Amino acid sequence: MTPQPHPQAGAVVKADDRAHVFHSWSAQDLIDPPAVAGAEGSYFWDYDGRRYLDFTSGLVFTNIGYQHPKVVAAIQEQAGRMTTFAPAFAVAARSEAARLIAERTPGDLDKIFFTNGGADAIEHALRMARLHTGRAKVLSAYRSYHGGTQQAINLTGDPRRWASDSAAAGVVHFWAPFLYRSRFYAETEEQEAARALEHLETTIAFEGPGTIAAIVLESIPGTAGIMVPPAGYLAGVREICDKYGIVFVLDEVMAGFGRTGEWFAADLFGVVPDLMTFAKGVNSGYVPLGGVAISQEIAATFGKRPYPGGLTYSGHPLACAAAVATINVMEEEGVVENARRLGADVVGPALAALAERHPSVGEVRGTGMFWALDLVKNRETREPLVPYNAAGEANAPMAAFGAAAKQHGLWPFVNMNRTHVVPPCNVSEAELKEGFAALDAALGVADEYTV
Repeated sequence: MTPQPHPQAGAVVKADDRAHVFHSWSAQDLIDPPAVAGAEGSYFWDYDGRRYLDFTSGLVFTNIGYQHPKVVAAIQEQAGRMTTFAPAFAVAARSEAARLIAERTPGDLDKIFFTNGGADAIEHALRMARLHTGRAKVLSAYRSYHGGTQQAINLTGDPRRWASDSAAAGVVHFWAPFLYRSRFYAETEEQEAARALEHLETTIAFEGPGTIAAIVLESIPGTAGIMVPPAGYLAGVREICDKYGIVFVLDEVMAGFGRTGEWFAADLFGVVPDLMTFAKGVNSGYVPLGGVAISQEIAATFGKRPYPGGLTYSGHPLACAAAVATINVMEEEGVVENARRLGADVVGPALAALAERHPSVGEVRGTGMFWALDLVKNRETREPLVPYNAAGEANAPMAAFGAAAKQHGLWPFVNMNRTHVVPPCNVSEAELKEGFAALDAALGVADEYTV
């Protein structure tokens, strides 16, 4: 679709937004939300007719791009047949969505509890783990994000937690592996994995193994910087959980459904958790949907004991119909395979080439359609381009980088000192080439702040 300018309509949208919409994670008087007129495929556009290549996939959820006609048609068809129905009944769209998800989850994660998104999936996964074990405490990593609801934000290991952290949520944080900014003075991936596992087991010993219900990890941390764990780490966590009777929860909300070039990132590491949360890519975000995939053992806990939790819109028919259509589209069009191939053959080499040209790029890391550039002020010292949790003038280099990307028609995913490259998983090579050209220009601006 060719964007057509409608500035007067855009002004009305903007005025109503500023008058009445309360935006998340924002100081309301200091933001200027762009008014979006439409979106299709890998692009969206504003009411002035400016089009942007979306390297954010919304919030890393439009894994098959915007407005895929088969998913739109499935939602329309479901709306004509049954728009909504209570969750206590068996409904065709819900049953089929659960079956298709269970066929793709690893191991015996064959029971699906549907939620409205990723944060409430985490909430329910923790409730299940605590009830299953009879324990209260949960462990999660620094450099992580698990959602904005009460338990999920307390699990989170970045500054978004601080304002809501009551220190009474039963959460203990630990360091997960990240060689580029190692907390373990490691020199190799093998050392980093071994020392991180030793640190985790020591933390468990000092917290009391019998007090810990669950260890919760993003399979690949997303907004924290797309830090692919070293070989053996997640398998080592699985062994530690088995040793102490701790439930292993993998958060696949961002990494799941093709983003990493596999249906789930757990498949990259050959690991089967006890509980796995999902959302976002399950239906490309077309209608809110999330869930928990549950192992046979934990599901059996609630075989004759009622599970004390539920949601009015659990397994909403419109959302589930969108999930069925999305999963079928991904199979028919080879979306997962496309993400794997482009990540290995196109994205990885192109980002490595950008790193060679730009002193502001400290490290390139990722897989599939899930990548990040760690931006630095000094490559030798690895000093970040901006300080941790920078704001205002301290964040000026990243703000300038983001503005330059948008000026060149690329909408970037910028977080702290990182820019993420997370386009739709069915992005074309031509679109990637366009995006890398814009990224190249924006990194030239970031280079001006290096020493």
